[in-house]
Amino acid sequence: MLLILASTNLLTARIAAGCMLPSLLVVLRVAKNRTLCGLCTGFIIFIDIIWVLQEMTKFKALRYIILFIGVMNSLFSVYDIHDDVISNRVHSSDAEKFAEVCPCPCNGPSWVAIWGLISLLFLSAVMYLGLVILS
Repeated sequence: MLLILASTNLLTARIAAGCMLPSLLVVLRVAKNRTLCGLCTGFIIFIDIIWVLQEMTKFKALRYIILFIGVMNSLFSVYDIHDDVISNRVHSSDAEKFAEVCPCPCNGPSWVAIWGLISLLFLSAVMYLGLVILS
């Protein structure tokens, strides 16, 4: 969600891309899956190309790429929360394991509802702050 706020300014978009590239390199080094290696390599090349184009021309798209990545990460977290328990009803999900460990009398679907509301609340707050910063 910080990527959404970082996309509001050109300097903060550069900082976010500068933090994302080393993180992708670390994941690329640790990854044992070829698909993950390919995705990391593709994102590294894509962000580098967009960054070079931004610095060399008047094409200023790095802010929008960082915004897109931030929004997609936030929406995927909401989708993953929904998919873990509500759609699949898998008893090995994060929410079910947390409900077993937590001393309060909540079950897995109630934790999913709480986590989903928190995630949507933060996403709404970040979108509002982003719009306030842009205006």
